[in-house]
Amino acid sequence: MARADTSRADLVHERVRTMIREGLLAPGARVREADLADLVGVSRTPVREAISRLVSEGQLVTSGGRGFAVARLDRQQVIELYALREFLEAASARFAAQHASETEIEALRELLEESRTLARDPQRLAVLNKRFHAAIGSAGHNRYGEQALSRLSDHLALVPGTTFEMAGRAEIVHAEHTAILDAIDDRDADRAEAAARVHIRQAGKARLKLLFDRI
Repeated sequence: MARADTSRADLVHERVRTMIREGLLAPGARVREADLADLVGVSRTPVREAISRLVSEGQLVTSGGRGFAVARLDRQQVIELYALREFLEAASARFAAQHASETEIEALRELLEESRTLARDPQRLAVLNKRFHAAIGSAGHNRYGEQALSRLSDHLALVPGTTFEMAGRAEIVHAEHTAILDAIDDRDADRAEAAARVHIRQAGKARLKLLFDRI
């Protein structure tokens, strides 16, 4: 029975992570045991286990006594998150320059071209942006790097909105993505790493402006 409960807890845990990543549970949204139990079709015992894990991972926080909510990040947390993202994405780009196949590079080119035509669709651009960065991670062929980036993306999902809502941001990102991909295609690991650092550093600045400088 313990093993079955653990399996159900894993199911609940993954469902909540997915809902946060897809924006179905926004930062600050309340999370109720009963609702999750009904949604997944399990008892409250595995739900409690899953919630406990999500709290320890920083995805959920206690709210209103015994209740829970999706975590909201403050300015310092966003700064720290993007500092780590710069480090991991730079390593990812370096690995991709060293190990990406021609097929993987071509797939990145296709994503880049598709994004170029969507300058007026911030939400679609945000989706393609995630796919582009995930594809670079995959092209690096480093399983531990991919795992680290996957965990990071869980926390990035706690940052609301998209910088593509900002005027001119789509064009800036396209140019920065092009610089990263050109370096990967040239097999220039140093240049790919540097271009990725610039891109994420600028993304962090844009995110802070979007979230906090307009308050």
